[in-house]
Amino acid sequence: MTKITVNDLKYKYPLTNELALKGFSFTVEAGEFIGIIGKSRSGKSTLCQALVGLVPHFFKGAYGGSVHIGTMEVATSKIADLALKVGLVFQNPFTQVTGSKLTVYEEIAFGLENMGIDRGEMKERIDHALYLLDIYKFKERNPFDLSGGQMQRMAIAGIIAMRPEVLVLDEPTSQLDPQGSEEVFKAIQTLSKEGMTVVMVEHKMEKMAKYSDRVILMHEGAIIDIDTPGKIFSRSNLMTYGVEAPIFTQICQGLGLRNQTDSLYPVTLQEAHSAVVNNRK
Repeated sequence: MTKITVNDLKYKYPLTNELALKGFSFTVEAGEFIGIIGKSRSGKSTLCQALVGLVPHFFKGAYGGSVHIGTMEVATSKIADLALKVGLVFQNPFTQVTGSKLTVYEEIAFGLENMGIDRGEMKERIDHALYLLDIYKFKERNPFDLSGGQMQRMAIAGIIAMRPEVLVLDEPTSQLDPQGSEEVFKAIQTLSKEGMTVVMVEHKMEKMAKYSDRVILMHEGAIIDIDTPGKIFSRSNLMTYGVEAPIFTQICQGLGLRNQTDSLYPVTLQEAHSAVVNNRK
């Protein structure tokens, strides 16, 4: 089932001359984990905002083409209705903390209260999100007493608890240490396997290669390519677009080692190990 349909999407911010999104189309199936990569100002965040309706409802500007979440067209739907279908996690968790709640538990409950969720189901959803993001032990702590990484996991938990059909994340692990980043990616992968559609912008290429089903490569408002991590990160011209391949891929490229199955360069540690072992035979 197709969950996201983008058709000839164009967008220009007010008082600017250049298109931020230059007329591209793609689809995302239900349960897919899509990674978005590209250097700064390539249009990644603008695309995220277009998927959740901030473009064009909030930022205005010139808008063309269409975005559908299921059968709901983003540009003609109310933000309140879209919020039940698609959730957005920003790079900075401070933009998502209400500041009106005294505990992490109450903060995560805020969105569910506005949705009118039954108290029993609310508790089940909150507990599930807290455990999934490994922050249950902080549930009685004041949100502003958390570290940046802990606060980001709380922000993600708040969106997860609302159980949107589509989850959009704009560099959600930028403030997390390696262990925290791994925990978040594993949690998001679990949600994807359970049927939630995930679109994530990230600069941690090793993680994108390991967890995403497909990768969108963007540059200057255009989509250059959409394909599997193996094919995207094996592109010989990747650096042309300001993107470095995962370190495992770079090493294997230097050694001339490729996967036996598809002749692409390895993009994960496991693939690199297999390539080295097969090369020794």
